[in-house]
Amino acid sequence: MNLPLFIAKRYLVSKRKKNFINVISIISVVAVAIITAAIIIVLSIFNGLGDLIHSLNNSFDPEIKIVATKGKSFTVSQSLLKKIEAVPGVQVVTEVIEDIAYAKYNNASRLISLKGVGDNFVDQKRIPKESIVDGELQLKRNGVPRALIGYGVRNSLSISLEEDFHLLQLYYPKNVKAGVLDPSKMYSQKGILPGGVFAIIQNFDENYVIVPLDFAKDLLNYENKRTSLEVKTNTADGIEQQIQNLLGDKFNVLNAEEQHQDVYRVLKLEKLFASIAAVLLLVIGSINIYFNLMMLALDKKRDISIMASMGADSSLLKKVFITEGLLIAAIGTMLGLVLGAGIVLLQQSFSLISMGMNSSVVDGYPVKLALMDFVYVFLAMSVVTIIISSRPAALAARFVSVQNL
Repeated sequence: MNLPLFIAKRYLVSKRKKNFINVISIISVVAVAIITAAIIIVLSIFNGLGDLIHSLNNSFDPEIKIVATKGKSFTVSQSLLKKIEAVPGVQVVTEVIEDIAYAKYNNASRLISLKGVGDNFVDQKRIPKESIVDGELQLKRNGVPRALIGYGVRNSLSISLEEDFHLLQLYYPKNVKAGVLDPSKMYSQKGILPGGVFAIIQNFDENYVIVPLDFAKDLLNYENKRTSLEVKTNTADGIEQQIQNLLGDKFNVLNAEEQHQDVYRVLKLEKLFASIAAVLLLVIGSINIYFNLMMLALDKKRDISIMASMGADSSLLKKVFITEGLLIAAIGTMLGLVLGAGIVLLQQSFSLISMGMNSSVVDGYPVKLALMDFVYVFLAMSVVTIIISSRPAALAARFVSVQNL
């Protein structure tokens, strides 16, 4: 029999008339449960936001993106493309030219992100057909180049796909020598017919216009240079490292998360600080346990004296009071974990709390349960409780020492 556990359970669930200490024990359990549930909910929100950002970015970003280590562009040759395509698991390699351009349609104009892509871009299937809200998913029609336009760009420029006699005019500044006075020589200009409108994620919809690679190459004067290569794979296992080893230090081979490294780093830092704040909340919740054990030690002086006369030493009394604190913490933590998990599951199923914006991509706050969050909270509460319980346990042990004198 575990004697400290047996005595601690007797103190916690005494069948005698409830007294003030019992009430404090109940309050301690409730406080720990509420704080634990709140922590699980907050950490689940961070998990849900991370998954949402991943899913939104992955809906448009390539599986693997190859960029230059220095500079914004690099020379692409057929031999380079064949080397990458020869890597086992690589399915499609798309050449990309991306830069900022000035767009004008009728009397409306604005800056846009122009993305020129190779003919096999559609084969990557990163723009699903259901994301095309107007027109068709194609970059050429009867050999004539067409532009895929973000929903936000279409609205800001009032672009109509039904009017073939209006072109989307695109302008890009040239590197000109000082003293050139003719404005037409300071920029290059090309027109293209809008072919389709896509709606994927607000950041892309409000900025991007996608055009055929040859059109972008002529407008931006990139010739055989590209800003990136986008790779679609059959399986991403180990392919990223294989391509990196093949290309060497002159190129960075980025997976989906590395393409938005700053965003994910900020999200991880926010969750880290939330976890630190959670520990502080657990300390606050454990204060009730501390006072409960202190009063219990004072209330049980007679019991401590009897146990001392029966041979109990200070070590046993310390274990009794630490076990008492752990029992209170364990009950409260388990109730809190169940309560927090229940609320998160209800939010996942019924979206009880909305994002509060009509334009949000999801109706309710995104949440996701993670097993490691439960383990983290339980271990943190155990460590905090052991530290908090040490002082009352030492007080009880001192009573034994006084009794033995």
